[in-house]
Amino acid sequence: MSDAPPRPRRAERIRGWLAGVLPTLRLRLVVVFALVALTAAVSASGIAYWLNRDAVLTRAQNAALKDFRQSMEDNVGNLPRTVDCQQLRSAAGKMARSAQNYEVLLLPGTRDGGRCVAASNRDDFAPGDVPESLRTAVGKKRTVDSSNRHPYHLYWQRITKNGEPYLVGGAKVIGEGSTPTGYMLKSLKSERDDLTSLAWSLGIATGLALIGAMLLAQAAATTVLRPVRRLSDAATRLGEGKLDTRLKVSGTDELAELSRTFNETAEALESRVADLSAREASSRRFVADMSHELRTPMTAISAVTEVLEEEQENLDPMIAPAVQLVVSETRRLNDLVENLMEVTRFDAGTARLVQDDVDVADQVTACIDARAWLDAVEVDADRGIMARLDPRRLDVILANLIGNALKHGGSPVKVSVRTDDGELVIEVADRGPGIPAEVLPHVFDRFYKASASRPRSDGSGLGLSIAMENAHIHGGVITARNAPADAGGAVFTLRLPLDAGDSASSDGSPEGDGGPEAEPGPARGPSEAGDAPDAGGPGRRADSEDGTPRDGTPRDGKDGR
Repeated sequence: MSDAPPRPRRAERIRGWLAGVLPTLRLRLVVVFALVALTAAVSASGIAYWLNRDAVLTRAQNAALKDFRQSMEDNVGNLPRTVDCQQLRSAAGKMARSAQNYEVLLLPGTRDGGRCVAASNRDDFAPGDVPESLRTAVGKKRTVDSSNRHPYHLYWQRITKNGEPYLVGGAKVIGEGSTPTGYMLKSLKSERDDLTSLAWSLGIATGLALIGAMLLAQAAATTVLRPVRRLSDAATRLGEGKLDTRLKVSGTDELAELSRTFNETAEALESRVADLSAREASSRRFVADMSHELRTPMTAISAVTEVLEEEQENLDPMIAPAVQLVVSETRRLNDLVENLMEVTRFDAGTARLVQDDVDVADQVTACIDARAWLDAVEVDADRGIMARLDPRRLDVILANLIGNALKHGGSPVKVSVRTDDGELVIEVADRGPGIPAEVLPHVFDRFYKASASRPRSDGSGLGLSIAMENAHIHGGVITARNAPADAGGAVFTLRLPLDAGDSASSDGSPEGDGGPEAEPGPARGPSEAGDAPDAGGPGRRADSEDGTPRDGTPRDGKDGR
């Protein structure tokens, strides 16, 4: 069976075509009003024209035919049975002097009557002007019975002669033997002129009605669309975050009801957002307070664990594993507290840049060397690429990206540095399995884990999130993607402006030395780099933020695992 999508129905195609031809509601209203008015005006004008046309022509032809019948009875019906041409011409002249102003043609009833043609005006009306069908109908004798009291009848027909309309009527005098036949020719030019004037008048009226309808449609569209435009503007302001936006409600129509619904929705949204903002602020205060409260005891505990670690070789072998576990977990807890404090600084907007002119190649090398990653990382960076940025925050970003690649990817990890259109571009590529498609959009989310079945891992899930925040404060960004299938692995790309001063000022993070986080310098260990969130498989986390395994032994730097 074919997998081709079904063809759109005719109604959908028509709607799509109309949407393309009439893109705006105003235009649609004007066109609909105009079509309705045009249809109504044309229909009314057409009906009026045909009714008047029928009335005018019927009145004119009935008057002419009635007068012709009476004139035939008065002038031809009294002629002797044997009539000569002179008598016929005299009768035709008398008949033509009627008030109806028609021409008359009289033919004797004999077979050779064609040689005696009596016409009131032979130039205007000749036997050839009478249609053959009319002559046949006039000369046909019908049986007289109860339904037909006369053998001959009066017939008429409209013809066009020399481009002018005429009425031709004919009748045969009823009597014994052969009787004369008379025909009349009446011009309908005046009636045609009257009907033409009527048609022009109706056409002008239709045009005026159409113009009036379009003006009315414009006024109606303005009346209808003004509230719609106000609603659109209010929705735009609401979307921009101005939750106190309200519409003025007047009237009881559908648009007024729509305005009331909008106001109720905006009020509910404002209340909901205020409630969520209060909860978020409360949560941030709780995290910040908790982090600061934990920092003092953690300092004391860290000092004790350092002493225990130094005396580990002198401890009872039965107690040493427990001491090692305490040392490892204490370091992990200390890392978490430091990361939470860093996050609260970003959320509160108190994070600041301490900028310096940095040779990026030296900075990358120093970051890798400080964590003993030289054997597992390949650096492709030319010296002399200078950038003005915060060296400590760049070190945090690099430590997270490279540590994440070593933990979840495969050696060697390649770090490339280049400039592109006024930007500093640093790429960190590994040789691992890559990042699953469903995980890729969430690698920079806080506390994100790809596998819900393994909620606990060595990291807190904040490393890449903190790296992204540090990139943002410089006016840059970090992106993640998978390398082509032939190369394999994941690629993290850091883009920073070569001079972060303008970007930092524009996003509300001006330069300054405020806060304990502002000291420049090389990596300070786990508290700086954070841990890498799950970025390539179930429960995958970096061992530590600075690349040092949790057991305290240095990494061998061969496989990056």
